[in-house]
Amino acid sequence: MLLGSGAAKKVLIVVALAAAAALGWATGHFWMVVAIVALAALLSAMALPERKDPDMLVSLPASATAAPQQQERTLTRARRLAKQTRALRDAAAALPDAVVLLDNDGRVRWFNHASERLLGLVHPHDRGALLAERIASEPVREWLRGNGDHPLNEVPAPTDPNAFLSFTMIPLAHDERLLLARDISTVMRLEQVRRDFVANVSHELRTPLTVIHGYLELMEPDEVPALAPVLNEMRAQSRRMGQIVEDLLTLSRLETRQRLPEEHVAMRPQLATLRKEAEALSQGHHAVELRDEAACDLYGSPRDLHSAFSNLVSNAVRYTPDGGRITIRWQREPDGGARFSVSDTGYGIPAQHIPRLTERFYRVSSSRSRETGGTGLGLSIVKHVLALHQARFEVESEPGRGSTFACVFAPERVLPVGKEGDDE
Repeated sequence: MLLGSGAAKKVLIVVALAAAAALGWATGHFWMVVAIVALAALLSAMALPERKDPDMLVSLPASATAAPQQQERTLTRARRLAKQTRALRDAAAALPDAVVLLDNDGRVRWFNHASERLLGLVHPHDRGALLAERIASEPVREWLRGNGDHPLNEVPAPTDPNAFLSFTMIPLAHDERLLLARDISTVMRLEQVRRDFVANVSHELRTPLTVIHGYLELMEPDEVPALAPVLNEMRAQSRRMGQIVEDLLTLSRLETRQRLPEEHVAMRPQLATLRKEAEALSQGHHAVELRDEAACDLYGSPRDLHSAFSNLVSNAVRYTPDGGRITIRWQREPDGGARFSVSDTGYGIPAQHIPRLTERFYRVSSSRSRETGGTGLGLSIVKHVLALHQARFEVESEPGRGSTFACVFAPERVLPVGKEGDDE
């Protein structure tokens, strides 16, 4: 192949610049790639033999004839990559959720249209800015300063206080991160409708159930011996329905509260009360053991903590066969926190049921629950109480060997015995 040296230079430079433009568009570093590839092309061109006569043609070696073909293939791949990148960006830009690409310092590299609507970002002004300084929401700012190591839920949107967002941070390669913000306003409104419905129905059921139970108590089974079994069953079921209504009202109260009244909770008398309740419910059919190994108290709501602990104790008694053992334990954690646990030697729970135990009315065994008189709401109450105390709920169980239900409290919730917590 014969090319004039001047023509060869021009071809190389044009091809290099075209490839650089495509690569720059695909990678987001347009001018840097242009400069590097153009410089390489110029150096290559300078290495060609200089033409002494404008009409003289230079015979290129065979290896040089393959260079344009290689460059054409490179340019084709660059175009394909640029097309795919544009398609991905267009898809991300059309998402209804806010998507923000951040560098290692938390600066904005790219964001889609939903980020302008949900987060208040402005294109192109906010590209390169620190996201923590551009979002008008203090909870989100604090979350970003903590590197977003956990999901952030139910946060008012910076652009609309009546809308709520859920934030998630996804680590990427090269120390980059991807911020996702989803509008959950509709879900929260539906959840509020459900809570209001349950609360209203529970309130309406409370009065007629109280009347029915009152009249049943006035009826003496001894007066009509044939009806004695029927009356006793009606009394038991009316009491159970009344307990379900009370548990539903408790759940509604917990769900509508962002924060509980908190004070110093003395654990020693609390544990003693729980042991007495377990023994009264067991009526001597189980061995009840109390281990107070923590020698510390808690900062929280005494009423609600007792409700949660009592639910765990009563469940252990109900679902442990006669002759079994119930162990109530209060101990410290290695990180300075504390753990309240209730262990039993009962039936145990298959692994596939454990993730759903805190759902309302979820039953591992419906027949066994009816026999024991449970409402199916106890563990839901426990979950909500612990969430309001920033504590976590843990379950360990093995069929045929029993279960352990634990409430784990952070060090901030632990108080030395006798020290009053600060009122906030």
